[in-house]
Amino acid sequence: MRLLVTGAAGMLGQDVLRAARHAGHDVVGLPRAELDITDARAVEAVLAGERPDAVVNCAAWTDVDGAEEAPEAAARVNGEGAGVVARAAAAAGAAVVHVSSDYVFDGRGTRPYVESDPVNPLSAYGVTKLEGERAVVAANPRHAIARSSWLFGVHGRNFVATMLRLADERDEVMVVDDQVGCPTWTGHLAGALVALAAAGDAARGIFHVAGAGSCSWHEFATEIFAQARADCAVLPCRTRDMPRPAPRPAYSVLGTERDGPRLPDWREGLAGYLAERSSLGVAP
Repeated sequence: MRLLVTGAAGMLGQDVLRAARHAGHDVVGLPRAELDITDARAVEAVLAGERPDAVVNCAAWTDVDGAEEAPEAAARVNGEGAGVVARAAAAAGAAVVHVSSDYVFDGRGTRPYVESDPVNPLSAYGVTKLEGERAVVAANPRHAIARSSWLFGVHGRNFVATMLRLADERDEVMVVDDQVGCPTWTGHLAGALVALAAAGDAARGIFHVAGAGSCSWHEFATEIFAQARADCAVLPCRTRDMPRPAPRPAYSVLGTERDGPRLPDWREGLAGYLAERSSLGVAP
């Protein structure tokens, strides 16, 4: 399979490139510097020239709080840009795999969200991700939308890296314990995205693909320090004690009602991430 990856220099994009090559696919990776997904003519020209069988769109505005302050800019990437990629893929005869977010839900549920549950984003970021989903559906019937959550990987800024840095600087940290979700290692998610692309017409529509199990941010931080053997206490606090520009869903655990990719437990993902950091010699 010939695969094209947008946003290929990002945290997820780099892992998707690696997973695709490991699976034996012919893969082309295009970072933002080489392909701006909001430039429709450029995207159409590149896809027409490359003629991929499938496109994995990893290009995204990922700054949740920044989206609250610049919603139009975030929408151009997460909403309009997603549609541009899907439409250009369709014109080139390619399927598209698009990455979305648990933030399309309002977090007021009490059981894991499945693909058919109603969406109701609380933040500008969540709104733009939902716009992207709808743009992809409208632009390309050969689509797979993978909603994931709480991503962390060695090629970008993330919660695990922040906690490890803080543990190197102080004796204790305060972390909210009233937000619950599914931490997801990009090393695991990347393989699932490649599998969705390779599945062809057998994988169409929306899929929830996140680390198995769930935890609060406080529980996540506690496990990070335990696995990393970091001597740092984790003190619990509430969301109201640490206000942020963008509202977060209190409960955004992703379940699934579909026969799609299943990821290992989030703790296994954390172990894989820490092992990769160590092998690369990444400092706190």
